[in-house]
Amino acid sequence: MDAETLKKESELILKEARNLRWEINLDLHETLVDDIYQDAARISRRVVQKPGEKANFDFERSLDRIVTSKVWGFPLMFLLFTLVFWLTISGANIPSAYLSSILIDRVYPWLAEGALQLGFPWWLKGVLIDGMYLATAWVVSVMLPPMAIFFPLFTLLEDFGYLPRMAFNLDRIFHRAGAHGKQALSMMMGFGCNAAGVVATRIIDSPRERLIAIITNNFSLCNGRWPTQILIATIFIGPLVPAYLAGLVSAGAVVGIALLGVFFTFLVSWGLSRTVLRGEVSTFALELPPYRPPRLLQTIYTSLIDRTAIVLYRAIVFAMPAGAVIWLIANINIAGVSIAEYMIHFLDPVALFFGMNGVILVAYLVAIPANEIVIPTVLMLTVLTSGVMGVGSGAGVLFELQSSAGTMEILQSGGWTLLTGINLMLFSLLHNPCSTAIFTIYKETRSIKWTALATFLPIGLGLMVTFFVTQSWRLLSGLF
Repeated sequence: MDAETLKKESELILKEARNLRWEINLDLHETLVDDIYQDAARISRRVVQKPGEKANFDFERSLDRIVTSKVWGFPLMFLLFTLVFWLTISGANIPSAYLSSILIDRVYPWLAEGALQLGFPWWLKGVLIDGMYLATAWVVSVMLPPMAIFFPLFTLLEDFGYLPRMAFNLDRIFHRAGAHGKQALSMMMGFGCNAAGVVATRIIDSPRERLIAIITNNFSLCNGRWPTQILIATIFIGPLVPAYLAGLVSAGAVVGIALLGVFFTFLVSWGLSRTVLRGEVSTFALELPPYRPPRLLQTIYTSLIDRTAIVLYRAIVFAMPAGAVIWLIANINIAGVSIAEYMIHFLDPVALFFGMNGVILVAYLVAIPANEIVIPTVLMLTVLTSGVMGVGSGAGVLFELQSSAGTMEILQSGGWTLLTGINLMLFSLLHNPCSTAIFTIYKETRSIKWTALATFLPIGLGLMVTFFVTQSWRLLSGLF
């Protein structure tokens, strides 16, 4: 074949290829146009109502009218999360009791006896078993079950598509407070665990508004503080009314504390946005995803592995040294008096000024690693200082009583009153984050300044609120 013939053949092949490509592109174009027209027709049938024609029923649109309604949106949100919290608290009782019976009632005596059989010195056995192990056992038994229930429920709501609609409902309030609407999601996550709530602020793009969400997340009543609230409300608030109303009033007091935390979230967000974190509120397009059935396996993995396991691991890391410190200050004596008693007597005048006592302040100092051990620490220190006999297993050994009446007797022996109980509930809400949350705040902000502000701001508010309540209480008591 000569060069001229080869050239003609090549031009013919190239021409046919161009024609074929044109036909393919034309077919593809027609297919895309058909798909667009079909989508437009489907959307039109869904949203356009012709005169005299009955509207087509659309499940998602009908559900959104209720969920994002100005009338029904907030009551529905309140009822839904009340149900989630009730399932978390009630459902955690049985597994918490089961874990406690294994880790504390069975494993702890076995370890203590084993340490004696191996000839451990009393102080080594005390630090390792009575201190580090027992504190860790308390944290696991109290912290794990609520998280294992709350996080899956929260993730189910997230997968279903409800949480973006909750953020839509709360966006206007957060906007007025100078914060971001997505802070609603991290705030709700904080009710399970403040450390997880701090991590959840990653969904907020604005650095300023993310800092506001991080600093205020501690005002969400995490699962480590619910037991304290429930116990104090049961033994101090419930008895103020007839027995048949005691449970309802106690529950109402706990819910009131949780709502007070939400109020402080808005108040502090408003204050920060007009002072140290001044700036314009960013606008954002909140996409409401379609409702979809939750994916069970992914939900279990996300909630138990990515959230529960990581948070629990960090809590254990901080709880172990805390247990050692608690045992040491209760057992190291100077002139016949333990370090814990010196601390309590030193802090008593300050604590009484704020309507509390030295035991509460010392308990919150040594229990910074985990809120779950506050009540066992309070009971142990109260027995240590009041000289109550026949309760507990010795100095530095954490314990709780199954009987609310027995717990009340111990606290009353330490001089507790109704005012003390109320102020403890308030201070439990308004105090520094736990060590796990503080560490997480630093990891997320990489700033000592913002970590310090997030740590000490709640303490300042807690002392201001308890001081106001105490002075008002004493003023009213003097009048009546």
